[in-house]
Amino acid sequence: MRRILVVGSSGAGKSTLARAVARRLDLPLIHLDRHYWRPGWIPADEAAFRAEVAALAAGERWVMDGNYAATLDLRLPRADLLVLVDLPWPLCLARVVRRRWDRRAADRPDLPAGCPERLDLGFLHYIWRYPGRSRPRVFAAVAAHAPGLPVVRLRSRREVSRWLATLPLS
Repeated sequence: MRRILVVGSSGAGKSTLARAVARRLDLPLIHLDRHYWRPGWIPADEAAFRAEVAALAAGERWVMDGNYAATLDLRLPRADLLVLVDLPWPLCLARVVRRRWDRRAADRPDLPAGCPERLDLGFLHYIWRYPGRSRPRVFAAVAAHAPGLPVVRLRSRREVSRWLATLPLS
C-alpha cells in the first residue's frame, strides 16, 4: 500500500485516521482541505483545484484525506486502497460539535490558516445526509473509475482501531 485514500463523513475521524496511517506506514500525508480552502473559507478555483489534485494524486506515495467527490475520478484510479470511515451520523454530528467546542481558540491542523472551525446548519445538514447521499456517490465513483480497488469500510470506532492495529509499523 503506497497510496491510500481516506474518505467519510465530517466528524467520522478521517483526518485523525489518515495521520495515524501515514505515521505507521511512513507515507506523506495530504489533507485536501488545506489545498481547497483559502483564508476566510474561500474555495479554490475548480479548474485549479482539479489540476492540483491531479498533481498530488500522481505522487508515488501518499495518504490522502478528503471527500471532494468531483475529484474522485482523479484519485481513485491512482489509489491502492480506499478507506471509508463510515461511522453513524449521530456520532459524527456529536464529534463535530465537540470538536468545535474543544478547538474554539485553536486552528485545526488539517485546515489552512484563516479557516477556523465553523458550525452552521448547512454543515450539520451535510453530516446528516452523508449516509444517504454522499456514501452512495463514493461507491458509484469506485464502480465507475476503479472497480478493482480494494475498499475497507470501517463502521465503528472499534473497527477503526482494529484495522489500524493490523498495519505494520515502519
